[in-house]
Amino acid sequence: MFFKYLRYILIHKWYVFVECLRIGIPLLGILHDLSKFYPGEWLPYMRYFYGKYPTEKEIFIRMPSYTGKTKESILFDFENAWLHHQNQNKHHWQYWILIDDDDNRTVCLPMPDKYRKEMLADWRGAGLALGKPDTLAWYTHNITSIKLNPETRAWIEKTIRL
Repeated sequence: MFFKYLRYILIHKWYVFVECLRIGIPLLGILHDLSKFYPGEWLPYMRYFYGKYPTEKEIFIRMPSYTGKTKESILFDFENAWLHHQNQNKHHWQYWILIDDDDNRTVCLPMPDKYRKEMLADWRGAGLALGKPDTLAWYTHNITSIKLNPETRAWIEKTIRL
């Protein structure tokens, strides 16, 4: 489990680094996703993507004395790690979402150029690492769930076709 996740992270970081070199932000390519190596992200990600854990129902039925992690606790830990990752890494569009406390309105702030470039490099690197290199197809499939400032969206949609 440890080495499978390490392998994926290193491949992903390599592809993102190469893309960052291509678009002129090499330092961000080096620093990209370093928080994934922190235990608070590493362990939940590794367990979520590569672990095999029983559900609470399976434990109740077949393994009543089991006291380890469950699928449900792994999901909870992963969601917290993912939230931490988004809030620590400016290349995630979620970092730029503001929920207004007064009227519960969602505001999409514009992303600075270097972070939107890194976001696109991240999407490309993730696709290559997973053997799905068509970033435009991935974006088109996910367009309704990706919340972006209109300026950022226009830049992404112009640039992603290159």
